[in-house]
Amino acid sequence: MKKIILSAMSCVISAFMMAQTQVTEFNPGIGSEGVNYALPLTILKVDVEAIKVTYTPGEFAKYAERYLHVADVKKESSTEWKVKNITVYQDGTPDTTKVFTVKMKDKTVAPMVQLTKSGILVAVNTENPIAEHSLPAQKTVSHRLDAKQYLTEDILSATSLAKMAELAAQEIMDIRDSKNTIKRGQAESMPKDGASLKIVLDELNNQEDALTQMFVGYSDTTYVSETYAFLPMEDVDKSVLFRFSGKLGFVDADDLAGEPYYLSIKDKHTVVLPSEKDQAKRKISGLVYNMPSMATVIISTMNGALYERELPFAQFGTIDMLAPTLFNKGATTKLTLDPATGGIIHLEQ
Repeated sequence: MKKIILSAMSCVISAFMMAQTQVTEFNPGIGSEGVNYALPLTILKVDVEAIKVTYTPGEFAKYAERYLHVADVKKESSTEWKVKNITVYQDGTPDTTKVFTVKMKDKTVAPMVQLTKSGILVAVNTENPIAEHSLPAQKTVSHRLDAKQYLTEDILSATSLAKMAELAAQEIMDIRDSKNTIKRGQAESMPKDGASLKIVLDELNNQEDALTQMFVGYSDTTYVSETYAFLPMEDVDKSVLFRFSGKLGFVDADDLAGEPYYLSIKDKHTVVLPSEKDQAKRKISGLVYNMPSMATVIISTMNGALYERELPFAQFGTIDMLAPTLFNKGATTKLTLDPATGGIIHLEQ
């Protein structure tokens, strides 16, 4: 494997070195020179949870109003999609222009570091628990009930669909009457106790619901999630993050069948960047970390903003250093860094 040859606490950063700077492959972890690590670029991630509702009409749909007095029952199958929730968070990817080595020396404890799998520095002399984001698995919840088991012999032997619907509706009315009679305590054979009463009423409710579905239909609900990642290197003004259709769900970003969801990112310039002259003079002499700049993040549609918040971004900021003496032998300095921004979360001496 190739080595990154760096002096103690030095870096391979094209912005801070002369024209002859040599950049080699980044090999994170312990090498012959010390512990190699990188600072991150900040990735914006958006988890979008949606639901798909698929409606199936009942076999007796066209008779719902006549026999059950239920109006506006849909007689055709349909599918509707809706965005249920949007979650915005950040992740980090190694910035190949911000690669460093902590030199191993007897007098330093800095090599006691924690790196992510991709080599981003997240802790020194302590542990930084990193939360992982996971999307819920896609699943479908069916609300279909088996009405066939509740069809009487008279319903099954009817010679027309209209007659079957009439008899099924009458069965529903009889079930409702039975429930009312039991609730009033007027049934000839009442349940002996509360538990038995509940069992009887639950079964009657199931029968009524199943037979009613033959008129009003039922819906199945499917839960679907997608993740969108965006790495901004400059301000972004209403870039299409994704498109979503009420009939098709998630579609390609260039598919005009879907409504656009826009992403805007504007750097707030909360960190003063060094001039080119200061960059040229700068000498790396300590543990390097990021000073991210805040940026306003907006996710919107044609109807307005759905999400608006200020978040830190490493690439809009600059770097700084902690004095090497903080990590001398005998020191108790503990440092945790944000894996998404490379900024300091906690520094304890």
